[in-house]
Amino acid sequence: MSTDMQNQLAIIDHGEGDEPLSTRQMNPLFSSILEARLGRRQILKGSAGAAAVGFMGLGLSGCLSDSDSDDDNGTAEPAPAPAALLGFSAVPVSSADTIVVPEGYSHQVLIPWGTPITGDFPAWSVNSTGADQASQIGSHHDGMHFFPINDSSEDGLLVLNHEYIEPRLMHASAQGVALSGGAVPPLVGGKRPDDEVLKEMNAHGVSVVRVVKGVNNDWQVKFDAMNRRITALTPMAIQGPVRGSDFVKTKYSPQGTMTRGTLNNCGNGVTPWNTYMAAEENWAGYFSNGGDNPREHSRYGVPTGANGRYGWESAASGADEYIRFDASIKGASALEDYRNEPLCFGYMVEIDPYDPTSTPVKRTAMGRFAHEGVVFAPAVEGRPVVCYSGDDSRFEYIYKFVTATNYNSATASGSLLDTGTLYVAKFNDDGTGEWLPLVYGQNGLVAPLFTSQADVLVNTRLAADTVGATPMDRPEWGAVDPANGDVYFTLTNNSRRTADQTDEANPRGANPHGHIIRWAETGGDHAATTFDWDIFLFAGTSGTFGSDTSVGQDPKGQPLTADNILSSPDGMWIDPDSRVWIQMDSGATDPFGNCAMLAADPTSGDLKRFLVGPLGQEITGVITTPDQKTMFINVQHPGGNTSPADFAAGNYQSTWPDNNPGQYPPRSATVVIWKDDGGVIGS
Repeated sequence: MSTDMQNQLAIIDHGEGDEPLSTRQMNPLFSSILEARLGRRQILKGSAGAAAVGFMGLGLSGCLSDSDSDDDNGTAEPAPAPAALLGFSAVPVSSADTIVVPEGYSHQVLIPWGTPITGDFPAWSVNSTGADQASQIGSHHDGMHFFPINDSSEDGLLVLNHEYIEPRLMHASAQGVALSGGAVPPLVGGKRPDDEVLKEMNAHGVSVVRVVKGVNNDWQVKFDAMNRRITALTPMAIQGPVRGSDFVKTKYSPQGTMTRGTLNNCGNGVTPWNTYMAAEENWAGYFSNGGDNPREHSRYGVPTGANGRYGWESAASGADEYIRFDASIKGASALEDYRNEPLCFGYMVEIDPYDPTSTPVKRTAMGRFAHEGVVFAPAVEGRPVVCYSGDDSRFEYIYKFVTATNYNSATASGSLLDTGTLYVAKFNDDGTGEWLPLVYGQNGLVAPLFTSQADVLVNTRLAADTVGATPMDRPEWGAVDPANGDVYFTLTNNSRRTADQTDEANPRGANPHGHIIRWAETGGDHAATTFDWDIFLFAGTSGTFGSDTSVGQDPKGQPLTADNILSSPDGMWIDPDSRVWIQMDSGATDPFGNCAMLAADPTSGDLKRFLVGPLGQEITGVITTPDQKTMFINVQHPGGNTSPADFAAGNYQSTWPDNNPGQYPPRSATVVIWKDDGGVIGS
């Protein structure tokens, strides 16, 4: 890499709905490697041996290689062909305002934003109060998991994140006003009305709701004591090395042990002891800073001299729960203001879905950044617990956390996540990789740049910069193949990467449509510190794969077709049969149509479109019941591309799911999918 590139400053920002990020210096990429194993030109031409299409024969475990066996005469015969993992016919690209599923499948809409689940069960209305919203399903559904009751596939707790909000849809004061999706209604005397702010805060967070299957595959909410809303106001404990440090001491918690709420919960995870992990992703923009913007703010994108994302700090009452979003220095010490409040966010939050009285816990040992989610490797008795997380921003990193204590199923709990080693990934050009420990006192993580392990964790991004991690193209969701332990991560896109900033793991500059990377840990040990990697697929259009960075390539190394073109892979899950479910977050664009969900077979390399959503949305969150006969996915922000003028006129881009714009705006919702013959989803 050239010296010019090493010295280049990357100005990173996102569009509406995402975090405006910091200005920072790019890391040198693989400076110790004198000669790459494969040239970028070879990769982009789709050479059969290139890492871009599986340098080990499409599959880090030899997935596409034939396995020969000898008969009694010693004659080699090919193994019988495995049954097709993807038994459905691909659905076509769609630009309709509806859900499209394959022939032989049906679906149902469940728990749209505003569905009552607790308290007095207030019905949704644009006139609902902030207190009402605390008893209703939140907005902008995202990551999700089904926790069965008594091992049932027909009765369980659906736990789902609510990433952010669209204020114009929430308030009567916004009706008829030309507002963009992220804009707030007109101020009153230069302030935001308290109840509007309260309603928005209560639409964030996590919902825990019991759902039961009835006749004709009809799922319904069951009013139950376990139903719960966790919001931007819910008290939460801080655990791990950052707990009690000066970094998180505030007026609310002078001891630095508690905080309030969780924000911008995107992807999720499930621990081996069956608790839910909610990721805090684009939280930084919710705060404002009066001018003294320390590195703990600036490297994460806390804006200086501006209001926070929704102006919560300007609530008319000036109540403490609102003014905490102003992170300016106002008092003589951190115990008199909220300069440290942003440092209480950016973590994985553990929630016990079965105990509605439990306090959510922020697990700081897993690092502070824009967590897209977390994926756990299968737990092994007597071995450390291992999990992976991506930092969803351009030129950010992929991390791994390995517990210090070994797993014991009889005693395992969230405390395992409070001690261990956080690593960041370095992808070498020769198809190997290294996990670089982010440990105080090692690899340059020393004074005066860092003063403690708490400092390293609060400044995780800076620590990763320092040790020389590989900047990636927006690392988002991860998944682990239960059959062989391979780890997959979606790299959604990076239109800012230029040709001279490319490397073998991120070989397209620009990268408008993204790709999926995967790796196998050395020796099959997820706690190993080295790995081998390849690129599973390139998203993009159909055509000739080569110098045109808009053209995609499937897992077999073939150009994408009408049955599987995709853009911006985001959500991901691998089911118990090893189907790789891939969800799009690209908006409605030609030739891709509305955002969709595809399924891939990592053994055959087949890739098919399974579902297409309505207009202006993102498909996200995916899980099945234990018997794999019911699937839940989320549709987030339908109609999100409605222009300000159209909103003012009441002309929503989408009317999904209610199709009644006079009564309901477009609403995020969960979709239940089943196979009409009662079979396994995808088979």
